[in-house]
Amino acid sequence: MRVEVESPMRVDLAGGTLDCWPLYNFVGSCWTVNLAISVYSSVSLNTREDKKISINIKDLSYSKTFESIDELYNCKDKEAQLIIAILRYWEPQKGFDIVTYSQSPVGGGLGGSSSLVISLLKAFCKVLHKEWSLKELVTVGHNIEAQLLHTPTGTQDYIPAVQAGLNLIHYTAEGFNVENIPYDVDYFAQRMSIVYTGRSHNSGINNWQVVKEAVEKDTKTMSALMEIAEVSKDMRQLCLNADWQKLPELFNREFSARVKLSSGFSSPEITNLESIALRHGAEAVKICGAGGGGCVMLWSPPDKKKNLVQAIQEKGFHVLDAKPLKN
Repeated sequence: MRVEVESPMRVDLAGGTLDCWPLYNFVGSCWTVNLAISVYSSVSLNTREDKKISINIKDLSYSKTFESIDELYNCKDKEAQLIIAILRYWEPQKGFDIVTYSQSPVGGGLGGSSSLVISLLKAFCKVLHKEWSLKELVTVGHNIEAQLLHTPTGTQDYIPAVQAGLNLIHYTAEGFNVENIPYDVDYFAQRMSIVYTGRSHNSGINNWQVVKEAVEKDTKTMSALMEIAEVSKDMRQLCLNADWQKLPELFNREFSARVKLSSGFSSPEITNLESIALRHGAEAVKICGAGGGGCVMLWSPPDKKKNLVQAIQEKGFHVLDAKPLKN
């Protein structure tokens, strides 16, 4: 049996980091708002009748064949560890050939590893004839990745990989609920640019530092988290009202609150990109994910976008071919 699946990645518009348990319990009822974009992970899975397992991770130029699942489990190659973690959950009884690919730069801050986890889970669900809800996919996905990374993980990155479009994710003591709402796709496409800074980031490190300081009731950290929660609340209302012209104001508020949360959320590359972008017509700069590198989203008027993109490319930054996805 052969199956092929793909899953989109995301840009978070507001409320990132709040999705990491137990942070949303510390600030009360709160939201994370994100948007699926046309940057994908993909998985091709072909079952075999023997015990052999072949792995081809295209974006990492990694290819290897194993005689059995036990041989694979004993593999220490860094590139294979995510697939191994998924297999330890499923415990397949037969061999297979698997090919994976991610369009995101490594450490891009677009939820690339989470998207790939969802693609892998969806592929095995198809092969094993499992029907999983969004919550089941997200819960299993983020727990497997936490086991692998040995660090707290959030849940927002997995949701657009299951459900494209604009997602309003509500966090309470009951966990999370998602409202997927219509939005003006063309309006976003005409104004947003996703730019890779050239520096990989490590979301686990930044998020763990925030969790640690919040648990210790650090005043500065808690104040910044409350500010991010307030911005995300306003972003949710803006989206419900389709009040899109106010987006730059909220992006700027979110940027300010995020760098207050930890200096690790910015970087020299992000600071440099921000300076160049604002000089060439950008209205706002939005750090993607946990920051510290990775990608940022630039927001600009449609008549400024072409010159803005040209200016930042001339400075060596890479602009991704990323568009917002419909619900």
